[in-house]
Amino acid sequence: MPLIFSYGTLQQHEVQLATFGRLLQGRQDELVGFAPSLVEIEDSALATALGRTHHDNVTFNGRNDSRVGGMVFEISDAELADADRYEEQASYKRIHTTLASGTQAWVYVDARSARA
Repeated sequence: MPLIFSYGTLQQHEVQLATFGRLLQGRQDELVGFAPSLVEIEDSALATALGRTHHDNVTFNGRNDSRVGGMVFEISDAELADADRYEEQASYKRIHTTLASGTQAWVYVDARSARA
């Protein structure tokens, strides 16, 4: 089963229920070599509904001392596809990476700075 690392809204119970139909059980970890960033919400109705103008994002900088905290969740292949639909924006790219703990997981990062 795949692992997914979330530093943003996929940690929220209401988002998990809406996206996966269940609450996820996870553990804390850190994404190394990335820094927090923001991406503008282009859909004004969505921005109004969320009460915010930007989504959380992360940008690769390659620095070992640069870390973003979050949670690692075990999900099914079908749920990974659900996460892809949830994160479907040109600003995000899903990559497979190694977290601070040594765990390998999928994570959505800024598409403009994503490592291959």
